[in-house]
Amino acid sequence: MQKISAIILAGGRGQRMGEADKGLLLLQGRPLVRWVVERIAPQVDEVIVSANRNLERYREMGYAVLPDEMSGFPGPLAGLHRGMGNVTHPLWLSVPCDTPFLPADLVHRLYAALINDKAELAVACVAGQMQPAICLGYTYLREGLGHFLAAGGRRVGEWQSSLCRTVALFDETQSFCNLNTPADLDDFEAM
Repeated sequence: MQKISAIILAGGRGQRMGEADKGLLLLQGRPLVRWVVERIAPQVDEVIVSANRNLERYREMGYAVLPDEMSGFPGPLAGLHRGMGNVTHPLWLSVPCDTPFLPADLVHRLYAALINDKAELAVACVAGQMQPAICLGYTYLREGLGHFLAAGGRRVGEWQSSLCRTVALFDETQSFCNLNTPADLDDFEAM
């Protein structure tokens, strides 16, 4: 397997969480981003966090923390673009900070799909539902992503549809739950 850098996307506005910095919200006493790091770090060779607020708190985890180069919370693609410019490996994995239960074989399965299908990008597909923020791709895609962003593009799926992409199929829906609202967080806190 080629070396892989993970880019954890924690730079959003958190609108559905009342503008809270989602990565730092607590689930069972630990920040959401910590749950994601603990799931992903053993599967990759490098971890980078894309964040736009509370940078020092994110840096306390011991990983590089990169704010977007574009202002105004332009979305996850801006964080991915910045991260791709700073990773040290030919492949990057993208995961959002609000998916604390990602599977232990996520990277293995995405990588297998990428290589087997000779694709540029592999996207997780869970029970028939695409998860565009959870994907594995090549660093050389950064230049094209920069052009897409410069032209005003912001939708992850739209950018991905312009690539040679494949999907990795997963059935474990709970492993891919995003905690988008206070109610989502409360539901899992009660478990």
